[in-house]
Amino acid sequence: MKKIVVLSGAGMSAESGILTFRDNGGLWQNHSIQEVATPYAWIKNPQLVMDFYNQRRKQLLEVKPNVAHYALAKLEGKYDVHIVTQNVDDLHERAGSTKVLHLHGELRKVRSEKDTSLIYELDGWELKLGDLAEDGAQLRPHIVWFGEDVPKMGNATDIVREADILIVVGTSLSVYPAAGLLNETKIGCRRIYIDPQAHSQYLEGVERISEKASIGVANIVDELYVED
Repeated sequence: MKKIVVLSGAGMSAESGILTFRDNGGLWQNHSIQEVATPYAWIKNPQLVMDFYNQRRKQLLEVKPNVAHYALAKLEGKYDVHIVTQNVDDLHERAGSTKVLHLHGELRKVRSEKDTSLIYELDGWELKLGDLAEDGAQLRPHIVWFGEDVPKMGNATDIVREADILIVVGTSLSVYPAAGLLNETKIGCRRIYIDPQAHSQYLEGVERISEKASIGVANIVDELYVED
């Protein structure tokens, strides 16, 4: 069975209605990324950071997977499919994908601010100051913030290196180290890049499809499903 690896980014979830910093000119209610998505922001104003992620979590409960999410889940009927996502939502899982690695954390989980191994599913959408982990430390969003290491990068690299087909969708390929995964494939791997601005980039040996995720992914999945 051939192995397909999908690297997905914000454009994948945008069609479900998930707002991104990019949608708002790099701002959230007039706050920059540096004010709500960095370790320093958490130290300086944890309530603001918590409010930001509470709102993202609340919004996530109101949206659904889109055509592209369901199309990728369908591929599991014929291929060994692994999703490596930069997204922190759970839309891949809700669509039915069973092998999903979240590079940048998971929105519906929280963890101890001291012990990174103490991770919990959050019941509901609201995290509050005073909500503690079992070690007595404040719980924080289980998110990899700007300036923090990406602990699952090694796992993602190992998965990509085994791919027979790599599909990159919904990412501008500008966020590192995730963007570097495109160059970790083995010789002979078919590489496909789906994004509305795909043809604006020169990517040697990469098939470029300038479509939004719902169209580009659905078309590729249909093609792969009829191949011998």
